[in-house]
Amino acid sequence: MAEKMKILLGYDDSEESRKAAEIAMKHAKAFDADLYILSSLIGDPAEMDEEKEKTDKLLESAKSVFEDEGISCETVLILRGMSLGEDLIQFAKNTGIDEIIIGIKIKSRVGKFLFSSNAQYVVIKSPCPVVTVS
Repeated sequence: MAEKMKILLGYDDSEESRKAAEIAMKHAKAFDADLYILSSLIGDPAEMDEEKEKTDKLLESAKSVFEDEGISCETVLILRGMSLGEDLIQFAKNTGIDEIIIGIKIKSRVGKFLFSSNAQYVVIKSPCPVVTVS
């Protein structure tokens, strides 16, 4: 039996990541995939209790939406001090992710060709297809 597809959603509760979550839900349903929702915090983990607690709640809230739709889902909070882009790629490589979905913010026409360094890093370094949502 073939292994289930694995989808990774980069999530931070921004408008763009909520739009990416909608696409992740459609893809997870269409491909009967397992979904991972990942967020990353930069800094000294010993000094991040409040931010960690807030992010854990955010991830659990997002997870419940997916599980209510019958989608197998796991949350991941990384406290390494690397950028979100680096954490997404490292997790994708270590976990055998088949697709990454991220939200990007586009501010202008020129911005359509220039997006955040995290998004750029993910698109360039990804070991799998990346879906960007704006």
